[in-house]
Amino acid sequence: MSLGKWILGGLGFVMGGPIGALIGVFVASLFEGGRRTDDSVQDASQSKQQRTRRATQGDVQVSIIVLIACVIKADGQVLKSEINYIKPFLLRNFGEQGAKQALQLLKQLLEKDIDPVAVAEQIRQHVNYSTRLQLVHLLLNIANADGDFNANELRMIEQISIHMAVQQADYQSLLALYQRQKDINWAYTALEIQPTATDEEVKKAYRRMAMKYHPDKVANAGEEIRKQATEKFRGINEAYEHIKTQRGL
Repeated sequence: MSLGKWILGGLGFVMGGPIGALIGVFVASLFEGGRRTDDSVQDASQSKQQRTRRATQGDVQVSIIVLIACVIKADGQVLKSEINYIKPFLLRNFGEQGAKQALQLLKQLLEKDIDPVAVAEQIRQHVNYSTRLQLVHLLLNIANADGDFNANELRMIEQISIHMAVQQADYQSLLALYQRQKDINWAYTALEIQPTATDEEVKKAYRRMAMKYHPDKVANAGEEIRKQATEKFRGINEAYEHIKTQRGL
């Protein structure tokens, strides 16, 4: 799907509120060669928002680009490793031409002052919990693109997570997948249990987490989000197998 196609007809809630304000100039440039005024685009955005309350796949994709900008800006520099990670994502979602436009949108956002709290709260209101979890997962992948986390970027992701109403245990579970070499208890954190849990509690936790992160939960959110869910689902299985090996189960 080209970026222009979902900008012109596939968006709902992001055309209003703080996200709409951020992307308004870019949207205007796609309408009639940029001849519409910002006011006319804002009026159309508000009307669109009134008609569409459920998040569309395009809403999720635009939200991802805005959130990516928040994270990249957090440490005051844009790393080549981060851009190299982002480009394939844009290509997978928008195709070659659409990816170029999406990258242009990202560059515009990097020059703007963004209120991550307002953006996160708008997403929270319209995007289901399973998809919000995978948005956080994607941001962690980007921040860890060079093999380690920048403290400022990690704080930004945690702030976004909090204001998207992601539970702290779920955030720590996602983060644990990157701590395999640093935390001997990473597998327990990934399953949201303590190392003192009984074997039966471990099994129950695995079943609960496997259900929570099953890719089918985000089937309508787009291929990238489904990919993140599949990756997390695989991580849950790895954590469970790690604990079973430790315990000789």
